[in-house]
Amino acid sequence: MNRNLTRTAVAAALLAALTACSTNKPNPVPHQVSNGKAAASAAPAAGKPVDASAAFTQISGKVSSAKLSGSVTADNDPNHLLGRPNQYTSKITFADSRIAATDVEGTDKGDVDRGGAIEAFASPADAQARAKYIQAVTKALSALSEYDYVHGTILVRVSHYLTPKQAAEYKIATDGLS
Repeated sequence: MNRNLTRTAVAAALLAALTACSTNKPNPVPHQVSNGKAAASAAPAAGKPVDASAAFTQISGKVSSAKLSGSVTADNDPNHLLGRPNQYTSKITFADSRIAATDVEGTDKGDVDRGGAIEAFASPADAQARAKYIQAVTKALSALSEYDYVHGTILVRVSHYLTPKQAAEYKIATDGLS
């Protein structure tokens, strides 16, 4: 079977699963999720919550290969989660120039495979719940796995096409969000 056709079919199945099962219950203990591993995480500094665009500005200042590819709105949100209870309040997508174009043929411009996405939430518990949900859904589908880093109210989702060392640059940048 054609590799792109298989990837498209798997992506469609994941999208259906993410959309159908989008209800997250808050987790009272904030954790950082990185490929399914949990560890304690600090919340951002006091003040107003960081939105996805502001987080991307900080992260892209540290990861030069990251380039903004889109802003998610209520009209173009493929998951229909923006602004819904316990879901993200803002979201952007980005591309990473280290990912080969041949690896992401047939994917949409804002697909996490092309680089990643940043989702901002009203509470750290909501961000953590979303990260755990994504990890649970993609656990059995290695083609859809991703690196997920939570810092306070921010979830940074990073493409599995990056090496662990490359993805670690995003983790370090995420941990440094203010």
